[in-house]
Amino acid sequence: MLTQSPRHRIGDAARLSGVPAANIRYYEKEGLLCSQTRADNRYRLYSDEEVHRLRFVRLCRAMDMSLPEVRSLLQIDASAGAGAHADHAACATLDEHLQHVRTRLTELQVLEAELQALRSRCDGSGAQCQVIQALHARADTDPVPLPLPAGKRHV
Repeated sequence: MLTQSPRHRIGDAARLSGVPAANIRYYEKEGLLCSQTRADNRYRLYSDEEVHRLRFVRLCRAMDMSLPEVRSLLQIDASAGAGAHADHAACATLDEHLQHVRTRLTELQVLEAELQALRSRCDGSGAQCQVIQALHARADTDPVPLPLPAGKRHV
């Protein structure tokens, strides 16, 4: 178990965790970090355990996990020792994230093919860039894209 002291000001916590101070404030606002400790001068103070939690969040975010997924893992971690069901809940969260990554990979492959086709429109020899013309033509013919339904965006 990590110790509760020493206490770190937000700049030190940012440096030690690799999480920018603005993100630390945002994570507090979102409930991913609950640092209520303040010095006499009202500066936020963070324990080694809270710095470790910030590293945990940064690692999850680096794996492209959404804030709800990170929140879920933190809740599972907080209920550790609640039995095998709680322990395996992390696997379910990870499985959902893996499915998102697989879906996103497919979307990115389609995007890559579209970009390659667009790039092939211009070999640099013409007077005008065919890429720009192709984009204008597509903008005139493509229907207006519908916004994604709620819950479809990952991050």
